[in-house]
This record gives sequence, C-alpha cells and structure tokens, in this order.
Amino acid sequence: MDNANGVIFLDLLVGAVIVSAILVRSWLSKIGIPSLVGFIILGFFLRIVDDNWTSISLHESDVIEFLASIGVFVLLFRVGLESNLHGLLDKLPAATPIWIGNVVLSGIPAYFVSLYFLELGEIPSLFIAAALTATSLAVSAEVWRESNALDSPNGETFVDVAELDDLSGVALMALLIAVAPVLRPGNGESALAAVMTALVIIVLKGAIFLALLYLAARYGEQYISRILKKTMAPDSILLVVGIGLLISALASLAGFSIAIGGFFAGIIFSRDPEAVKLETLFLPLHSFFAPFFFIAIGLAIDPGSLASALSLGSVLLVIAIFGKVVGAGLPALMTTGSAGATLIGISMVPRAEIALVIAQQGSILGDWAVPAEVFSSIAMISIVTCLISPLGIRWIIRNFPKSLG
Repeated sequence: MDNANGVIFLDLLVGAVIVSAILVRSWLSKIGIPSLVGFIILGFFLRIVDDNWTSISLHESDVIEFLASIGVFVLLFRVGLESNLHGLLDKLPAATPIWIGNVVLSGIPAYFVSLYFLELGEIPSLFIAAALTATSLAVSAEVWRESNALDSPNGETFVDVAELDDLSGVALMALLIAVAPVLRPGNGESALAAVMTALVIIVLKGAIFLALLYLAARYGEQYISRILKKTMAPDSILLVVGIGLLISALASLAGFSIAIGGFFAGIIFSRDPEAVKLETLFLPLHSFFAPFFFIAIGLAIDPGSLASALSLGSVLLVIAIFGKVVGAGLPALMTTGSAGATLIGISMVPRAEIALVIAQQGSILGDWAVPAEVFSSIAMISIVTCLISPLGIRWIIRNFPKSLG
C-alpha cells in the first residue's frame, strides 16, 4: 500500500472507529451499560479482524497507539482535575478506614493467590494486586447520579473513598513501574537493596517534581488565571490541555509515565478555580480521546490467551468482588447501616480506568511484567465488574432507600 492509499485507509479506520464509538456509547447508555465495556469489545473485534485479514499496518497501529496515549492522558488528567484534595482532607477520618479496608482486602489476597495458587510469578502478581486495589468512580457515580443520590451522606462517603482509591492506585502504579525492572529475574542484584534504591529514587524524583510543580502553580496560578479569564473558548481549554501535556511529557522524561504526568497535571490545575470551571469544555476532548484508550485495550487482548485468561480471571474476579464488598462494607458499618455499607461496598467493585492503565503500563514493560493472559484477565474483570456493579447499586437504592444514609 503506497503512502497516499495508506493515509486514506488510516482516515477511514479512524473515522470508522469514532463513529462506532459514538454509536456504542449511545446504544449502551440506553440500557445502562458503561460505554467502556463496548469500547473494549470493539477493540477486540478489530483485533480479530486484523489477525485474520492483516488490515491494520504498523503505521496505522502507531497512530492508534498515539491516540490511545492521549486517551490515557485525558483519563488521568480528569481524575486529577476532579480531585478535591482540600475537601478530602476534611473527610479523611470517616473515609480512611473504609479506604484502607478495601485496598488491603483487595490487594493482599490478590497478590498471594496470584503468586502461590495461580503461580504467576512475583511481578505479574504485584501488577494484579495493584490493579485490583483501584476502583472506578465514574462507573458507580453515574448510577448514583441517576438516582439523585450522589449528594446523600453515603454518596459523599463513596466519592471520598473512591477518590482515595484513585490516589493510592496511581501511587502504587508509579512505585511498581519503578520497582518492577529491578525485581525482574536475572538482573543479578540483591533484590532488597535494588528495591530500596529504586524506591528512594522514585520518591525523591516524585517529591522534587511535585515541589517544582507546586512552586510553578503557586507563583504562576494568578498569571494563568488572568489569561484564562481573557481567553475565549475553545482556546481556554486548549491552553489548559496543552500545559497539561507539557507537564505530562516532562514527567515522562523524569522517569514517570504519561499516565502519572497527566494525573500530576490534573492535580495542579485542580487548585485553579478558573481551570476547574472549564471542565465542561474539557468533556468533548475526553469523549474523543478516551475511547481510543479502551479500544487499544481491546486491540491488545490476544485471542490465544482467552482460555487461560478465563480461568485466571474467574479466580481473580471472586477476589475483586470480595475485596471491595467486604473490605469497604465492614468498615462502613461504623458510619451507616448494613444496607448502606453493602451499597458502598458494591459501589467500589468496578475496575476501569486506573486498573486498566496499570495493566497497560505493565504490558508496555513486557510479558515478564504483565503476560498476555494476565492482561486479558484484568480486561475481563473490568468488563464483568462494570456490568454487575451498576445492577447491584440500582437494586439496593430502589429496594432500600435508607441505604443512602
């Protein structure tokens, strides 16, 4: 295929993906299914087509990968932008026990079952554990919002715990990406010494990078706010996203991933009221790029790994559900009744953005970190938990109104 025809085919491919993503989102929203489920399945369908007819060239694959990387950025940027760290500090006493319980009971059992029962190896087990500690605020919050319950006492508790989950998930991802290479079998170093060195380096890098960003935000915030006030849409949001991409790229150069950089950028802009006001203008960019990340997840699923992924995923799915329902539900009994505690626990079950980003970042390192069957099993867990959790939330809210607190 010559360059001209290659560009035309790429235009057709990207256009078809965009139209398909919009149709999938529209159709699934009518039946209450999170759109990311459809995007992953759409990507997997493209993978099957490509495996049988070799329809996607290396160049086209690179373009999709680039769009997916922007998708990762907008996903994590939005998570950071929506994080209200000052408000979260005030609610830490109520949210912390629930957060600790659900992270511990999700991560530790997942690690030991993966390592000793499934015999997956230390590094894949760590990535699985980190992925299963995360939750999806967006998936469950949408169901709470449908019922006008997000501002209820238990709705606010759920949001606080989910935000803490996001923060801990991103932190675990950053640490794991730094530590995994030194834990890789055959590196010939003392494991403990290498891990401690890697941890010290990543913590120092993170502290220095965040300190520089804080200083830049503190002394540049008023200047940027003045520019944003004088700038009309869409230039205002494009300026915010452009600065965010620069921060994300600098984070990558500092040894972090684009995902971590996007989260850092979102956190910095969450301090600026003028930037936060632009969030509604950010949604079209999010709606355009985010599907490419989930489609890329589907494209990365190896059909040959599905049989083993199904057995792995079935075991890990039990832990994924148990860890959140029990880990979040039991501590929640200190602040609400049994129905409310169960509702909070079920709301923590979906694994989506952060979990999939952790799996993707691990797969970038190589099969030694996240093998194909592990990647596929995490994608499967994401699909299943995003399907069943909204059903459980709706049922509890409808049948137990007092569960809202």
